[in-house]
Amino acid sequence: QLPLAESGGGLVQPGESLRLSCAAGEYTVDYYAIAWFRQAPGKEREKVSCIKDDGDLPDYADFVKGRFHTYRDNVEHTVILQMNNLEPEDTAMYYCAGNAWGDCGGEFNSWGQGTQVTVSS
Repeated sequence: QLPLAESGGGLVQPGESLRLSCAAGEYTVDYYAIAWFRQAPGKEREKVSCIKDDGDLPDYADFVKGRFHTYRDNVEHTVILQMNNLEPEDTAMYYCAGNAWGDCGGEFNSWGQGTQVTVSS
């Protein structure tokens, strides 16, 4: 398992942007599929996005399409979730998770501790 860690959360106003990062310390996420999940208080955890090990054609949940973008930073060996035009409904704890086979359809067995995103005026 990878020791994943998220960063970049915070408090923003509606319409603003945040950039989350997922890193694995001294290890690399380069060969893992990395998904972003979120969970709001009292709600089920939901998958936001996923990028395969090759970085091609990330997939997104319908509720973030056109607003969120995930990509690999191959210099820093991180996976980024760029969140634009944030809405109050995006308020949640955001987690990154890794699949060792590089497959977005498989099981994610490495998880970070989460970073809080709050969107409020």
